[in-house]
Amino acid sequence: MDPSQVIIRPVVSEKSYVLATAEKYTFRVHPTAHKTQIKQAVEALFDVDVLEVRTQSVPSKPKRRGLTSGRTRAWKKAVVQVGPGQSIPIFQGLEADL
Repeated sequence: MDPSQVIIRPVVSEKSYVLATAEKYTFRVHPTAHKTQIKQAVEALFDVDVLEVRTQSVPSKPKRRGLTSGRTRAWKKAVVQVGPGQSIPIFQGLEADL
C-alpha cells in the first residue's frame, strides 16, 4: 500500500495537540493498515524516525437528526511517537497556541 493511502489525515483535537508537545502525533489511518505499514508511511512522508506506534479502532456512534437516525463511520487512528528533537511540520504552527 502506498504511504499516502495509509495515512489519511491528521486528527485535529485538543488531546492531539497536547500529545504533539510530547512528540506524539495522531493520524487517521487506513482501516486495514498495521503498525509496520504505519511506521514506514510516516517515516517516508515526514522524514522522521518513528519509535512507537499505537493503534485504536474507533467504533461508530449512534446519531439522530430529527426523526432520522443513523450511525457515524467506524475508523482507525494511530498515535505515532517520533525520535527526540524531531517533529512533524503539519503540527508545528499549532503547538505554540497551547
